[in-house]
Amino acid sequence: MTNLEKLDKIFVEVFSCKEEELGPDFNKDNVGIWDSVHQLSLTSSIEDDFDIMLDVEDIIGCTSYEAVKEILAKYEIEL
Repeated sequence: MTNLEKLDKIFVEVFSCKEEELGPDFNKDNVGIWDSVHQLSLTSSIEDDFDIMLDVEDIIGCTSYEAVKEILAKYEIEL
């Protein structure tokens, strides 16, 4: 499984969405169930699956699919 597939799987599980929905418009403003609980579940799953520890600023910054991809790049995770 590639890192991008792992990331997509996390989003699908956390937000109960279809993989096809993921993209530039998948963010906290466009996803009705995106709240603080889902965001914490997202960041926790990212930390577990990618074996990293996100900074507080990065946890707060995980507000869209694209933002998460950019944050993972900071941790040298290639997608």
